[in-house]
Amino acid sequence: MTATAASTRNGLWVAAASFVLWGLMPLYWHLLKAVPSMQIVAHRILWSTLLVAAWLLWKQGRGWLRVALARPRAAWMLALSGLLIGFNWSLYIWAVNAGHVVESSLGYFINPLLNVVLGVLFLHERLNRVQWASVVLAAAGVLWLTFNYGSFPWIALALASSFGLYGLIRKLLAIDSVSGLGVESVYLFLPALALMLWGEAHGSGGFLQGWGPGLGVLLVIGGALTALPLIGFAYAVRRVPLSTVGLMQYIAPTLQFLLGVLVFQEAFDRDRAIGFGLIWLALALFALEGLRRARRPAALAATGSA
Repeated sequence: MTATAASTRNGLWVAAASFVLWGLMPLYWHLLKAVPSMQIVAHRILWSTLLVAAWLLWKQGRGWLRVALARPRAAWMLALSGLLIGFNWSLYIWAVNAGHVVESSLGYFINPLLNVVLGVLFLHERLNRVQWASVVLAAAGVLWLTFNYGSFPWIALALASSFGLYGLIRKLLAIDSVSGLGVESVYLFLPALALMLWGEAHGSGGFLQGWGPGLGVLLVIGGALTALPLIGFAYAVRRVPLSTVGLMQYIAPTLQFLLGVLVFQEAFDRDRAIGFGLIWLALALFALEGLRRARRPAALAATGSA
């Protein structure tokens, strides 16, 4: 096996592990259900900041923060993306522990299609007819869920929008994903520390409320579980074709959806099935079109070589 093939295989395994870990995270957050959601988020930010900063200090030296912020517009753009990812984490953990795992998974199914719309609006990208059909089908699925299920899927759309805008900012800035996460975490660190200390002082924290040391350990490990998939994802995208990673990203919301229905016993009736079905059909069209477009350059190169 060549070095390139081995690197690609390793990247595939790391990508799969990262997406599986993301998909199974509702099980972990459910273990912390006794802790208020905002306290979980505060601990998630605190411990992931320490882990990511230690990683960057080891890989890039003490000047990693200065180098990251030396990029034009990096300071304010990473502050904004940090607010978006903090909001996304907060809403997601609240939704999981409030019994909305299925709707949360819907948000991450919608996200790739929303990314396409953001690309058209802000990056002047163009869509072909199949891609537009995917967007229209997904919109029809959201409208069906809104009018037939009886409630607007605000959790799903807020999760998809916040993560989509986060991805747009990170694409415009074009900074290494781990370095960007490190700067975002530094921005969020002091507010998260203040929130944790306020919770401990007012009886809603995770360490001093008589829940036992096991819960405190789980809160600390939650920070590692936040950072590790992101670091793994950054490792994988440098070794695996982006089209492959794009298809693999559906592992996470699929696992979340299955957990919501099969483990947490959330409702999934005919109306929800129709709405999800329209969105899944849109994703299938979008994925197949992405594969076709990815294979076209390789086929043209092979023809030219012949």
